[in-house]
Amino acid sequence: MTRRKAGTRAPNGAGSFYPGADGRWHGRITVGVRDDGRPDRRHMTGRSEKEVRKKARDIEKARDDGHLQKPGQGWTVEQWLAHWVENIAAPTVRPSTLAGYRFAVYKHLTPAIGAHRLDRLEPEHLEKVYVRMLEAGRAPATAHQAHRTVRTALNVAVRRGHLHQNPAVIAKPPRLAEWEVDPLTLDEVRRLLDTAGRHRNRARWAVALALGLRQGEALGLQWTDVDLDASRMVIRRSLQRPKWVHDCGGLCGRRAGNCPQRRNVHAVAAETKTRAGRRVIGLPAPLVELLCKHRVEQENERATAGQLWRDGGWIFTSQTGETIHFRTDNKHWKDLLREAGVRDVRLHDARHTAATVLLLLGVPERVVMSLMGWSHSSMAARYQHLTAAIRADVAERVGGLLWATSETTTETTADHNGDEDGH
Repeated sequence: MTRRKAGTRAPNGAGSFYPGADGRWHGRITVGVRDDGRPDRRHMTGRSEKEVRKKARDIEKARDDGHLQKPGQGWTVEQWLAHWVENIAAPTVRPSTLAGYRFAVYKHLTPAIGAHRLDRLEPEHLEKVYVRMLEAGRAPATAHQAHRTVRTALNVAVRRGHLHQNPAVIAKPPRLAEWEVDPLTLDEVRRLLDTAGRHRNRARWAVALALGLRQGEALGLQWTDVDLDASRMVIRRSLQRPKWVHDCGGLCGRRAGNCPQRRNVHAVAAETKTRAGRRVIGLPAPLVELLCKHRVEQENERATAGQLWRDGGWIFTSQTGETIHFRTDNKHWKDLLREAGVRDVRLHDARHTAATVLLLLGVPERVVMSLMGWSHSSMAARYQHLTAAIRADVAERVGGLLWATSETTTETTADHNGDEDGH
């Protein structure tokens, strides 16, 4: 963009700057081509020619940096979030993820900031949303979910040229309390396995405690995923929680989950969410033996059930071959804890136990990440303080045994000699 003398015609493609009848200076520059093939020509005004030319230079710089917003009517936050969640996210994410996105968009984000122009949304607008959510009694995790959702949606807006930068990246989300890893002790694990041995599907709990599979991964296992001769298992899918809808047209007057004609619109299982989740795991010999026995027991159940058996190839099933519901699985876990006399812990703590054991055995962090299906090394870091404390306790016990104080050694020797004299 070059300055020209007054009264001369601007060359093709150059900007034009002129005083208007309204007493202000005006400028028009071409910065590209619109989607319909017409020139993308921008208009700016100012109190002086210098001010207008500076605006023109800023627009050209934004174009050269790839940050120039597209022409036309700007999006509102409500319009963009609705477009993103229904037309961009919906065809590409899992149903459970989409449900979380929709809840955050329509329940929290749109009512609070939907009227804002997308290109005028500020980090402070988002931070006020999070504060109001917390003041209304929402959990910090819920506010954090809303933050992650809007950050993901606005990242797409930036990539498509609707935003210069993502305000959600700058906004400070609510602080989440760090969860404490609370693994089971070796004695507790043994008691659980001994108790589970008296019940059907006992291999289910051996898989949880020895391999650390997520609940959905364990319940989504099929016999085609296991090679018992090679002692290996492939994790490739996860059981999904059902999403019930009315199949009676809503005439029953109940919630969809209690409708006599309810219908599940979710697939029974879906591929693991991340590439790290798809993994191959080696099986310990005792677990291979247990799975072999489990397969024989399942064949006996199939014969007993007869025509009632619903064959889906699942490893862990009901007595008629159907998948085990998450709620039922959790109930069986709680029953197992009470019967074994083990403290009340979450089923997910069995996964923590398996991870802790691997780290204590000195298995390299990258290998542990692969076995556990972790995408980020930060997950392993959460266990470091725990494994360090256990190692320190072991070292202290060994030191107390091998390097007892001389006073303790003398007393022990004297007691021993006294016993010999008594004999």
